[in-house]
Amino acid sequence: MKIAVASDNRAVAAHFGYCREFSIFETEEAQITAVKTVANPGHRPGFLPKFLQGLGIKVIISGGMGQNAIQLFQEEGIQVVTGAEGSAEEVVQEYLQKKLPISSDPCR
Repeated sequence: MKIAVASDNRAVAAHFGYCREFSIFETEEAQITAVKTVANPGHRPGFLPKFLQGLGIKVIISGGMGQNAIQLFQEEGIQVVTGAEGSAEEVVQEYLQKKLPISSDPCR
């Protein structure tokens, strides 16, 4: 499974649309098997959910995200996790160990 973390210099970004990059983690059997960084191609309404779905992303983790974006990700079959903070890799490890609180509340 591929997990994307909206990130700024390997830390979870406060808002997914304005992050510098997406840290992409490939996982297998609850272990990270590969990591790469993809530059954010730009925040345009409806674009990023389709872009990340095209990369095979199944989960997006971010600090915050608007309700419209959450809905668009869900329409693409991507699970949304918001409210995360800290290192992108540590957050993914917590998610894989089912220790990361799962929230899809929009940003405030």
